[in-house]
Amino acid sequence: MCRWRTKKDGAQSLGRSRGGFSTKLHLATDALGNALCFILTGGERNDITQAEQLIENFPADHVIADKGYDAQAFVLKLRERNCAVVIPSRINHKVQRQIDLHLYKERHLIENQIGKLKHSRRVFSRFDKLAKNYLSFIHLASTVIWLR
Repeated sequence: MCRWRTKKDGAQSLGRSRGGFSTKLHLATDALGNALCFILTGGERNDITQAEQLIENFPADHVIADKGYDAQAFVLKLRERNCAVVIPSRINHKVQRQIDLHLYKERHLIENQIGKLKHSRRVFSRFDKLAKNYLSFIHLASTVIWLR
């Protein structure tokens, strides 16, 4: 068999979700909204599966996240690290966790960072087949945003 180019082997981080094939970008930022850590997963993966990897190398006073990161084991791990947990409880919990709503509004920094990344055509349309190439460009785009 003759091939014109080499076959692209490697992780693709694509998964089938309701909207078709997609990729999730999990992101940790500092208090100013600058991206610190990126993790790519397939679109069908739960957010909580990547939560510990996002925060393991960073000292944090507060961890602000959405309901997708609400799990008892994760919250206990954060409290062991003396972090203030600002993660709203899912609606199916019998006891709802009280959070600081004023502090939770700071989560918009993460959404803004993702929005800035998606200004780059190569990020929002995902032309790269391999996850390592896509993640490399996300790092480059984030560096350009940070230097502005």
